[in-house]
Amino acid sequence: MTETISGMIAAAKDDAPAIGAPGRDWMDYAGLKRLGTEVAATLHAAGIGRGDRVAIVLPNGPEMAAAFLTIAQWATTAPLNPAYREEEFGFYLEDLKARAIVLPEGADGPALSAARRFDLPVLWLTADPDAAAGRFTLRAESAGTPADTAAPRADDTALILHTSGTTSRPKIVPLLQSNVTASARNVAAALALSPADRCLNVMPLFHIHGLIAALLASVAAGAQIVCTPGFDALRFFAWLDAARPTWYTAVPTMHQAILARAPRNEAVLERVSLRFLRSSSASLPPQVFAELAACFDAPVIEAYGMTEAAHQMCSNPLPPEAQKPGAVGRAAGPEVRIADEADDRLVDGIGEVVISGPNVTPGYEANPEANAKSFFEADGRRWFRTGDQGGFDADGYLSLTGRLKEIINRGGEKISPLEVDAVLMDHAAVAQVVCFALPHPSLGEDVAAAVVLRDGAQASEEEIRHFAATRLAAFKVPRKVLIVGEIPKGATGKMQRIGMAEKLGLA
Repeated sequence: MTETISGMIAAAKDDAPAIGAPGRDWMDYAGLKRLGTEVAATLHAAGIGRGDRVAIVLPNGPEMAAAFLTIAQWATTAPLNPAYREEEFGFYLEDLKARAIVLPEGADGPALSAARRFDLPVLWLTADPDAAAGRFTLRAESAGTPADTAAPRADDTALILHTSGTTSRPKIVPLLQSNVTASARNVAAALALSPADRCLNVMPLFHIHGLIAALLASVAAGAQIVCTPGFDALRFFAWLDAARPTWYTAVPTMHQAILARAPRNEAVLERVSLRFLRSSSASLPPQVFAELAACFDAPVIEAYGMTEAAHQMCSNPLPPEAQKPGAVGRAAGPEVRIADEADDRLVDGIGEVVISGPNVTPGYEANPEANAKSFFEADGRRWFRTGDQGGFDADGYLSLTGRLKEIINRGGEKISPLEVDAVLMDHAAVAQVVCFALPHPSLGEDVAAAVVLRDGAQASEEEIRHFAATRLAAFKVPRKVLIVGEIPKGATGKMQRIGMAEKLGLA
C-alpha cells in the first residue's frame, strides 16, 4: 500500500496538518485526500488517467506541492521550471510526450505558447488565497476521450525528470511509484521524522531534492511542510520565525546566503529551535558545516543524492552518532559500493560510487546507449554508476572527491576540485569558491577558481594563490583566481563546474 503516493497519503491521520504556507491556514491530510478525489474527476473527464504524462508548470508554493501530490495519485507527473523560455518548454513537452499541462489560471507566457504549438490540452489551476494552504480547483479546457481510471500501481511511473544536460542532451529519468516512496521512507527514517516534525521548504518543487526530501518524506512520516514561494535569503528568517519548523533542507549556496544574513537576525535565532538542518545536492564545505552548526546550535546532516536514485543515497546520522564534515554519510537506503571506473566490477578503495536498491530508476527512457554505460551486473545485483568518485572510511562514511567529468586533468596529474575548494575556503576573506578546469594549450587543463569575498574583506588574486601554495602541491594551485561578486548557479542554486570557464569568459 505504501509503495504508492496514494497509499502514503491514505496512511496519514486525517486531522494532522499536512501543507502550510506563510500567513495561511493549514490543509490537513483529510483535505488533501478530498482534493485528490476532486483532481481525479477533472483528470478523468479530460481524458487523462493512469500512465498519461502531465507537465506541471507552477510557481513554488503550497499549490505546487498539492498539485504534485494529487496528480501523482492518478497520472504521471512532470514538473518543469517555470523560468524556462518557450523553446525550452517546447523541447521538454515534446521529449516527455506530455498529454496535458497544468498552468495557473490566466497564465499567458512561454509555457502556454509552447503548449499551443503542440495542441496540448491545458488544465487551469485556480488557487484561493483565503482557503487553506494548497487548496485549488482544476479546470479542463475541454472533455477528452475515456481514460484509464485505475489508480497507479507500484511499478507505474510517478515522476519524470530530466538530467541537467550540462555536457549532452538531457536524459529522461522515469521514477516509479515504488522508487519515490522508497526514497521518501529512506529520508524519513534517516532523519527520524514523525508527525511532530515541520519542514520549512525553500527548495524548488521541480527538482528531486525538494520533491522527495522536503515534501514526500514529510508525507511518509505524516508530518507537516510549510511551502514558501522559493528561496529568498532576505525573507528566510521571517519565515523561520513565523513557521517555527523543526528542520529545513537546502543546497550549500543557500546555506551560505542564510549565514550571511544571520548576524542581522540574532533575535530570531534565539526564539527558534531546530532539531537539525540538512544539506544535499552538492558538497558542503567543512567550514560552512561548522558555521551552520554554531549559528543554529543544531546538528547539520549532510546527505548525498541524485535524480536517478530518487534523491537520497547516503546520509550522515543524527546524534548521538557522529556527523563528519566533508563526508556525505553512510548508506541510507540503497546499497552503496565502489566500482572500477572502467571495468564492471566492485573494488575497495577509491573509485566510482555505484548504487543498487528499490529507489533506483529502472533506466533512462529510450536511451539504450546511456543505460549500457550506466548499469552493470555484479555480485548478483544490478548497479548504477553515479559518475561520482569517492571512497569509504573505516566507519563506513563516504567521502567524494568529485564528479568524474569534473576531475581536472593537468598534464596527466588528476586534481579533485573539491580538495582545492576546501583549502581556499580556509582563507579568512573567502565566502564562496568553486574550482574548475581551465583550458590550457599544452597541459590540456589547468586549475582555476572563482571566489566571492566576505562582506568588507579584501584579498588579491596573488594573495589567494600564495595561500593555496602553502597548503597544496604546486600543480594543484589555481593558475587563475577570479574574484567575482557572484558565482553563476543553475536553476536549483547549485554551482556547476562544467562550463564554468565559458560562463566566466575564461575559455
